[in-house]
Amino acid sequence: MKSTNALMAEAFGTFWLVFGGCGSAVFSAAFPDVGIGLLGVSLAFGLTVLTMAYTVGHVSGGHFNPAVTVGLWSGGRFPAKDVLPYIVAQVVGAIIAAFLLYWIASGKPGYDLATNGLASNGVDDHSPGKYTLAAGFVAEVVLTMFFLLIIMGSTHGRAPAGFAPIAIGLGLTLIHLISIPITNTSVNPARSTGPALVEGGIALQQLWVFWLAPLIGGALGGWIYRTLIADNEPAVTGH
Repeated sequence: MKSTNALMAEAFGTFWLVFGGCGSAVFSAAFPDVGIGLLGVSLAFGLTVLTMAYTVGHVSGGHFNPAVTVGLWSGGRFPAKDVLPYIVAQVVGAIIAAFLLYWIASGKPGYDLATNGLASNGVDDHSPGKYTLAAGFVAEVVLTMFFLLIIMGSTHGRAPAGFAPIAIGLGLTLIHLISIPITNTSVNPARSTGPALVEGGIALQQLWVFWLAPLIGGALGGWIYRTLIADNEPAVTGH
């Protein structure tokens, strides 16, 4: 069993991902005259992972995402007995971040949760670009799969030491640049769960999509890297 410190690191890291990434969308994306837009929100998500990977990656491995945990298990980098505790810690951190975001957002006159939301994920009518369930599901699977390939490759024993968080953070930025219009970008069931629990309604009804698709993609990515790409050189287990 992983130490309490590792689980706390996962909770704090996932909190930062949701608070920083979703917070940039809620507070800054369309702020009058100086909104950061899609590019800024994408970069914010990448920066949350980059900063926390350097901050607590040496403690827990810096997953911050159930799909990453499952993918690393599938790729032979993480023990099965620690998968569930990690996922619980990640979801707890995400939920706390989402409720704090809502509390802060509610401090703005005129804020309405039903209208403004908390950057939840969605498909069909809840998709930013009205993309179908099938399109959103496939996008989430493919993008999460490639996210795991990036993680597995950049943390391999033969990869340049110390640069993995940069590759992973920029990889997540690219993923958001691609898929914000499609699903508002999940590739992370914990990130989807926090806002969906606060918003309720359609976001909560569609939450299953953003668990199933990323978990499938993560498991595929880990398996593909382990069986089709990686050599027999030693690999590290953290970022």
